[in-house]
Amino acid sequence: MSEVCDAIKNNSYMTGGATEKNILLTIAYDGTGFCGWQRQPGSRTVCGELEEVLSSLLRRPVKLNGTSRTDAGVHALGQRASFRAVCPIPTERLAKVINDRLAGDRLEGVGDLRVLEAREMPGDFHARFSSKGKRYIYRIYESPERDIFRRNYFYQVSGPLDIEAMREAAAFIKGEHDFACFQSSGSTPHESTVRTVYRLDVERLPADGGPAESGACEAHAAGGASEIRITVEGNAFLYNMVRIIAGTLTEAGQGRRTPDSVRLAIEGRDRSKAGHTAPPQGLYLAEVFYEQRA
Repeated sequence: MSEVCDAIKNNSYMTGGATEKNILLTIAYDGTGFCGWQRQPGSRTVCGELEEVLSSLLRRPVKLNGTSRTDAGVHALGQRASFRAVCPIPTERLAKVINDRLAGDRLEGVGDLRVLEAREMPGDFHARFSSKGKRYIYRIYESPERDIFRRNYFYQVSGPLDIEAMREAAAFIKGEHDFACFQSSGSTPHESTVRTVYRLDVERLPADGGPAESGACEAHAAGGASEIRITVEGNAFLYNMVRIIAGTLTEAGQGRRTPDSVRLAIEGRDRSKAGHTAPPQGLYLAEVFYEQRA
Protein backbone atom coordinates (compact mmCIF):
# COMPACT_ATOMS: atom_id res chain seq x y z
CA MET A 1 0.00 0.00 0.00
CA SER A 2 2.89 2.40 0.65
CA GLU A 3 3.79 2.56 -3.03
CA VAL A 4 0.20 3.50 -3.87
CA CYS A 5 0.20 6.27 -1.24
CA ASP A 6 3.55 7.57 -2.51
CA ALA A 7 2.22 7.55 -6.06
CA ILE A 8 -0.84 9.52 -4.99
CA LYS A 9 1.32 12.12 -3.23
CA ASN A 10 3.66 12.45 -6.21
CA ASN A 11 0.90 12.17 -8.82
CA SER A 12 3.20 9.73 -10.64
CA TYR A 13 0.43 7.19 -11.16
CA MET A 14 -1.14 9.63 -13.66
CA THR A 15 1.72 9.25 -16.11
CA GLY A 16 1.72 6.72 -18.87
CA GLY A 17 -1.08 5.44 -21.10
CA ALA A 18 -3.65 4.64 -18.44
CA THR A 19 -7.10 3.94 -19.87
CA GLU A 20 -10.49 4.85 -18.43
CA LYS A 21 -12.09 2.32 -16.11
CA ASN A 22 -15.74 1.81 -15.21
CA ILE A 23 -15.75 1.12 -11.46
CA LEU A 24 -18.61 0.00 -9.23
CA LEU A 25 -18.44 0.87 -5.52
CA THR A 26 -20.39 -0.85 -2.76
CA ILE A 27 -20.91 1.62 0.08
CA ALA A 28 -22.14 1.55 3.68
CA TYR A 29 -23.03 4.59 5.74
CA ASP A 30 -24.72 5.78 8.88
CA GLY A 31 -27.10 8.40 7.51
CA THR A 32 -27.43 10.33 10.78
CA GLY A 33 -24.82 12.94 9.93
CA PHE A 34 -25.68 13.34 6.26
CA CYS A 35 -28.27 15.45 4.43
CA GLY A 36 -28.97 12.46 2.21
CA TRP A 37 -27.14 10.95 -0.75
CA GLN A 38 -27.44 13.63 -3.42
CA ARG A 39 -24.89 16.43 -3.58
CA GLN A 40 -26.28 19.71 -2.20
CA PRO A 41 -24.39 23.02 -2.04
CA GLY A 42 -23.32 23.83 1.49
CA SER A 43 -24.54 20.51 2.94
CA ARG A 44 -22.74 17.32 3.87
CA THR A 45 -23.97 14.47 1.66
CA VAL A 46 -22.73 10.95 0.95
CA CYS A 47 -22.29 11.50 -2.78
CA GLY A 48 -20.64 14.86 -2.25
CA GLU A 49 -18.11 13.51 0.23
CA LEU A 50 -17.18 10.54 -1.95
CA GLU A 51 -16.88 12.67 -5.08
CA GLU A 52 -14.56 15.07 -3.26
CA VAL A 53 -12.32 12.23 -2.08
CA LEU A 54 -12.20 10.56 -5.51
CA SER A 55 -11.58 13.86 -7.29
CA SER A 56 -8.74 14.61 -4.89
CA LEU A 57 -7.21 11.16 -5.30
CA LEU A 58 -7.44 11.13 -9.09
CA ARG A 59 -6.67 14.84 -9.56
CA ARG A 60 -9.66 15.37 -11.85
CA PRO A 61 -13.43 15.79 -11.35
CA VAL A 62 -15.28 12.54 -10.67
CA LYS A 63 -19.06 12.19 -10.91
CA LEU A 64 -20.78 9.27 -9.17
CA ASN A 65 -23.89 7.58 -10.52
CA GLY A 66 -25.74 6.26 -7.46
CA THR A 67 -28.57 3.75 -7.45
CA SER A 68 -30.69 5.33 -4.70
CA ARG A 69 -31.01 8.95 -3.59
CA THR A 70 -31.50 8.15 0.06
CA ASP A 71 -32.96 10.91 2.23
CA ALA A 72 -31.37 12.53 5.28
CA GLY A 73 -31.21 10.05 8.15
CA VAL A 74 -31.55 6.94 5.96
CA HIS A 75 -28.78 4.34 6.31
CA ALA A 76 -27.15 2.00 3.80
CA LEU A 77 -25.65 -1.44 4.17
CA GLY A 78 -25.11 -1.88 0.43
CA GLN A 79 -25.55 1.30 -1.60
CA ARG A 80 -23.99 1.13 -5.07
CA ALA A 81 -22.47 3.81 -7.27
CA SER A 82 -20.35 3.72 -10.40
CA PHE A 83 -17.98 6.18 -12.05
CA ARG A 84 -15.72 6.37 -15.08
CA ALA A 85 -12.20 7.69 -14.75
CA VAL A 86 -8.58 7.12 -15.57
CA CYS A 87 -7.66 5.30 -12.35
CA PRO A 88 -4.31 3.52 -12.38
CA ILE A 89 -4.70 2.76 -8.67
CA PRO A 90 -5.24 -1.03 -8.70
CA THR A 91 -8.98 -1.60 -8.41
CA GLU A 92 -8.55 -4.17 -5.65
CA ARG A 93 -6.77 -1.51 -3.55
CA LEU A 94 -9.10 1.38 -4.31
CA ALA A 95 -11.54 0.78 -1.42
CA LYS A 96 -8.66 0.81 1.07
CA VAL A 97 -7.22 4.01 -0.38
CA ILE A 98 -10.61 5.76 -0.29
CA ASN A 99 -11.32 4.59 3.26
CA ASP A 100 -7.92 5.77 4.47
CA ARG A 101 -8.65 9.22 3.05
CA LEU A 102 -12.18 9.24 4.55
CA ALA A 103 -10.84 8.24 7.98
CA GLY A 104 -8.34 11.09 8.00
CA ASP A 105 -6.81 11.52 11.44
CA ARG A 106 -9.46 9.50 13.32
CA LEU A 107 -7.72 7.27 15.83
CA GLU A 108 -10.18 4.43 15.31
CA GLY A 109 -9.70 4.62 11.55
CA VAL A 110 -13.37 4.62 10.66
CA GLY A 111 -16.13 7.22 10.43
CA ASP A 112 -19.75 7.07 9.29
CA LEU A 113 -18.99 6.30 5.63
CA ARG A 114 -17.08 3.36 4.20
CA VAL A 115 -16.49 1.76 0.79
CA LEU A 116 -16.90 -1.99 1.15
CA GLU A 117 -15.73 -2.98 -2.32
CA ALA A 118 -14.50 -1.58 -5.63
CA ARG A 119 -14.98 -3.67 -8.75
CA GLU A 120 -14.18 -2.98 -12.41
CA MET A 121 -17.22 -3.45 -14.65
CA PRO A 122 -17.84 -3.65 -18.43
CA GLY A 123 -17.95 -0.39 -20.32
CA ASP A 124 -21.73 -0.40 -20.78
CA PHE A 125 -22.48 -0.90 -17.06
CA HIS A 126 -24.29 1.82 -15.09
CA ALA A 127 -24.95 1.42 -11.35
CA ARG A 128 -28.48 2.77 -11.58
CA PHE A 129 -29.72 1.75 -15.01
CA SER A 130 -28.21 -1.75 -14.90
CA SER A 131 -29.88 -2.51 -11.56
CA LYS A 132 -32.59 -5.18 -11.51
CA GLY A 133 -33.85 -4.28 -8.04
CA LYS A 134 -33.20 -3.43 -4.41
CA ARG A 135 -33.77 -4.80 -0.96
CA TYR A 136 -34.64 -2.52 1.96
CA ILE A 137 -34.94 -3.21 5.68
CA TYR A 138 -37.16 -1.14 7.95
CA ARG A 139 -36.64 -1.46 11.72
CA ILE A 140 -39.26 -0.67 14.36
CA TYR A 141 -38.37 -0.59 18.05
CA GLU A 142 -41.42 -1.76 19.99
CA SER A 143 -41.20 -0.70 23.62
CA PRO A 144 -43.21 1.09 26.35
CA GLU A 145 -40.22 3.41 26.82
CA ARG A 146 -38.22 5.44 24.30
CA ASP A 147 -34.52 4.63 24.04
CA ILE A 148 -32.29 7.61 23.27
CA PHE A 149 -29.54 5.32 21.94
CA ARG A 150 -31.87 3.86 19.31
CA ARG A 151 -33.46 7.11 18.17
CA ASN A 152 -31.24 7.39 15.07
CA TYR A 153 -31.65 3.77 13.96
CA PHE A 154 -35.28 2.77 14.61
CA TYR A 155 -38.85 3.96 14.38
CA GLN A 156 -39.90 3.81 18.04
CA VAL A 157 -43.50 2.85 18.85
CA SER A 158 -45.07 1.93 22.17
CA GLY A 159 -46.77 -1.21 20.84
CA PRO A 160 -47.38 -4.01 21.18
CA LEU A 161 -48.04 -4.45 17.46
CA ASP A 162 -50.23 -7.22 16.07
CA ILE A 163 -47.69 -8.89 13.81
CA GLU A 164 -50.25 -11.23 12.25
CA ALA A 165 -52.35 -8.24 11.14
CA MET A 166 -49.19 -6.69 9.67
CA ARG A 167 -48.44 -9.87 7.75
CA GLU A 168 -51.99 -10.09 6.47
CA ALA A 169 -51.78 -6.50 5.25
CA ALA A 170 -48.36 -7.17 3.69
CA ALA A 171 -49.79 -10.02 1.61
CA PHE A 172 -51.84 -7.48 -0.40
CA ILE A 173 -48.67 -5.59 -1.32
CA LYS A 174 -46.64 -8.45 -2.75
CA GLY A 175 -46.71 -8.85 -6.52
CA GLU A 176 -47.06 -6.43 -9.42
CA HIS A 177 -49.39 -3.49 -8.74
CA ASP A 178 -49.88 0.16 -9.47
CA PHE A 179 -48.42 1.60 -6.26
CA ALA A 180 -49.53 5.21 -6.71
CA CYS A 181 -50.96 5.12 -3.16
CA PHE A 182 -47.45 4.50 -1.78
CA GLN A 183 -45.84 7.50 -3.47
CA SER A 184 -45.30 10.77 -1.61
CA SER A 185 -47.57 13.60 -2.61
CA GLY A 186 -45.72 16.14 -4.73
CA SER A 187 -43.20 13.58 -6.03
CA THR A 188 -41.74 13.97 -9.51
CA PRO A 189 -44.29 12.36 -11.87
CA HIS A 190 -43.36 8.96 -13.29
CA GLU A 191 -44.43 7.54 -16.63
CA SER A 192 -45.71 4.56 -14.67
CA THR A 193 -46.24 3.83 -10.97
CA VAL A 194 -46.43 0.07 -11.59
CA ARG A 195 -43.80 -1.82 -9.63
CA THR A 196 -43.20 -5.43 -8.57
CA VAL A 197 -42.59 -6.38 -4.93
CA TYR A 198 -40.92 -9.79 -4.90
CA ARG A 199 -40.69 -10.15 -1.15
CA LEU A 200 -42.27 -8.51 1.89
CA ASP A 201 -41.54 -10.16 5.23
CA VAL A 202 -42.54 -9.00 8.71
CA GLU A 203 -40.78 -10.61 11.67
CA ARG A 204 -40.43 -9.97 15.38
CA LEU A 205 -36.96 -10.15 16.94
CA PRO A 206 -35.72 -9.47 20.44
CA ALA A 207 -34.39 -5.96 20.85
CA ASP A 208 -30.80 -7.25 20.92
CA GLY A 209 -31.19 -9.19 17.64
CA GLY A 210 -31.89 -12.80 16.70
CA PRO A 211 -35.22 -14.54 16.05
CA ALA A 212 -37.72 -14.75 18.91
CA GLU A 213 -41.36 -15.03 17.91
CA SER A 214 -42.95 -16.64 20.94
CA GLY A 215 -43.39 -14.72 24.15
CA ALA A 216 -42.62 -11.32 22.65
CA CYS A 217 -45.98 -9.77 23.53
CA GLU A 218 -45.75 -11.18 27.05
CA ALA A 219 -42.27 -9.69 27.44
CA HIS A 220 -43.56 -6.37 26.13
CA ALA A 221 -46.41 -6.39 28.64
CA ALA A 222 -43.86 -7.00 31.38
CA GLY A 223 -41.92 -3.90 30.34
CA GLY A 224 -39.62 -5.52 27.76
CA ALA A 225 -38.87 -4.51 24.19
CA SER A 226 -38.61 -6.13 20.79
CA GLU A 227 -37.87 -5.25 17.18
CA ILE A 228 -40.26 -5.53 14.27
CA ARG A 229 -38.24 -5.89 11.08
CA ILE A 230 -39.81 -5.36 7.67
CA THR A 231 -37.84 -6.63 4.66
CA VAL A 232 -39.02 -5.58 1.21
CA GLU A 233 -37.47 -6.45 -2.12
CA GLY A 234 -38.62 -5.25 -5.53
CA ASN A 235 -37.61 -4.29 -9.02
CA ALA A 236 -37.93 -0.55 -8.28
CA PHE A 237 -39.47 1.80 -5.74
CA LEU A 238 -41.30 5.11 -5.86
CA TYR A 239 -40.18 8.04 -3.74
CA ASN A 240 -40.77 7.21 -0.05
CA MET A 241 -42.56 3.99 -1.05
CA VAL A 242 -40.85 1.81 1.55
CA ARG A 243 -41.42 4.33 4.35
CA ILE A 244 -45.12 4.61 3.45
CA ILE A 245 -45.41 0.81 3.37
CA ALA A 246 -43.78 0.70 6.81
CA GLY A 247 -46.16 3.37 8.14
CA THR A 248 -49.17 1.57 6.69
CA LEU A 249 -48.17 -1.79 8.16
CA THR A 250 -47.51 -0.12 11.53
CA GLU A 251 -51.05 1.24 11.52
CA ALA A 252 -52.36 -2.26 10.77
CA GLY A 253 -50.33 -3.57 13.71
CA GLN A 254 -51.75 -0.86 15.96
CA GLY A 255 -55.32 -1.70 14.94
CA ARG A 256 -55.77 1.73 13.35
CA ARG A 257 -56.61 0.15 9.98
CA THR A 258 -57.75 -3.25 8.74
CA PRO A 259 -55.48 -5.35 6.55
CA ASP A 260 -58.09 -5.19 3.79
CA SER A 261 -57.82 -1.38 3.76
CA VAL A 262 -54.39 -1.84 2.18
CA ARG A 263 -55.95 -3.68 -0.75
CA LEU A 264 -58.51 -0.91 -1.17
CA ALA A 265 -55.81 1.78 -1.09
CA ILE A 266 -53.82 -0.02 -3.82
CA GLU A 267 -56.88 -0.57 -5.99
CA GLY A 268 -57.97 3.04 -5.54
CA ARG A 269 -54.46 4.44 -6.28
CA ASP A 270 -55.21 6.97 -3.54
CA ARG A 271 -52.34 8.26 -1.36
CA SER A 272 -54.78 9.52 1.27
CA LYS A 273 -56.05 5.96 1.81
CA ALA A 274 -52.60 4.58 2.69
CA GLY A 275 -50.76 5.09 5.97
CA HIS A 276 -48.34 7.71 7.21
CA THR A 277 -44.76 8.03 6.04
CA ALA A 278 -42.61 6.31 8.68
CA PRO A 279 -39.51 8.30 9.77
CA PRO A 280 -36.23 7.92 7.86
CA GLN A 281 -34.20 6.68 10.84
CA GLY A 282 -35.59 3.14 10.59
CA LEU A 283 -34.79 2.68 6.89
CA TYR A 284 -31.76 0.81 5.56
CA LEU A 285 -30.83 0.25 1.92
CA ALA A 286 -29.63 -3.33 2.32
CA GLU A 287 -28.77 -4.47 -1.21
CA VAL A 288 -28.79 -3.45 -4.85
CA PHE A 289 -28.74 -6.42 -7.19
CA TYR A 290 -27.97 -6.84 -10.87
CA GLU A 291 -29.43 -10.26 -11.59
CA GLN A 292 -33.12 -10.85 -12.32
CA ARG A 293 -35.12 -12.22 -9.38
CA ALA A 294 -38.56 -13.77 -9.45
